[in-house]
Amino acid sequence: MGDIVAPRTESWSTPYVAVLRSRIRAQRSYRLSFASELLSAFLVGLVELAEVWLIFRTARVLGGLDLDGALLLFGLSNTSFALSQVLFGHLDTLPVLIRMGQLDAYHLRPQPLLLQLITSDISLRRFARASVSIVALVTGAARNDIAWSSTTAALLALTLVGGIALFGGVFVCAAGLQFYLIDGSELTNSFTYGGSFAATQPASVFPTPMRLLFGFAIPVSFTAYLPTLALLGLPGPPLLPAWLAWLTPVAALWVWLLALGLWRSGTRHYQGGGG
Repeated sequence: MGDIVAPRTESWSTPYVAVLRSRIRAQRSYRLSFASELLSAFLVGLVELAEVWLIFRTARVLGGLDLDGALLLFGLSNTSFALSQVLFGHLDTLPVLIRMGQLDAYHLRPQPLLLQLITSDISLRRFARASVSIVALVTGAARNDIAWSSTTAALLALTLVGGIALFGGVFVCAAGLQFYLIDGSELTNSFTYGGSFAATQPASVFPTPMRLLFGFAIPVSFTAYLPTLALLGLPGPPLLPAWLAWLTPVAALWVWLLALGLWRSGTRHYQGGGG
């Protein structure tokens, strides 16, 4: 008798990895289209960086930061947001899936709905935007007088990981609200992309209500502004002292608790596409 071959067991992540690989192959198949998308995303990143340069060329110092400090702020915030977009940005398409009744197909599969949607696509072109912000981050880190040590390096790593997670939670929050709004992507974009823009600004220039909003309710100040203050040794404005930078994981956890609550409430509210 021949040897008995044991059945092959697959990891729980196998179907998700297979879908992501197919999406990556699909994007790379049309090389001209893929190149044009990379170029457009790269140009968007350059335009955003040019905005910062123009503002600080005129104002010189804004919110206690000069151009070098602003480069560090921009690099931290946009790197976190751009990489989060790669992983979670396609959740923006959820309103289309709901209206077209296509979301019902996801409910037929024996995997968690949110995990299916997160791993249903990946946008490689957004790496081009991230490349601009990474260059700004490296330039800002080199041009500023930062006392580099294992502590500051740990803070930088903690900030980037926590920032990606925090912005990812904001994308999930926006997705959870779509079950109620249906066609409210413009409203939720004011929190996702508006939050990204707010993260690139020195929070000290905000009035107190906005400082509370972007400091604690939607805590995007933890993704870049507070770490920038901590890295540069600046004290920070009222309500947002620099030492809060070490609590970026706590801020990300708060956003994900809110996100999962909104997602659970939204999926329970959902009654199907009706088709």
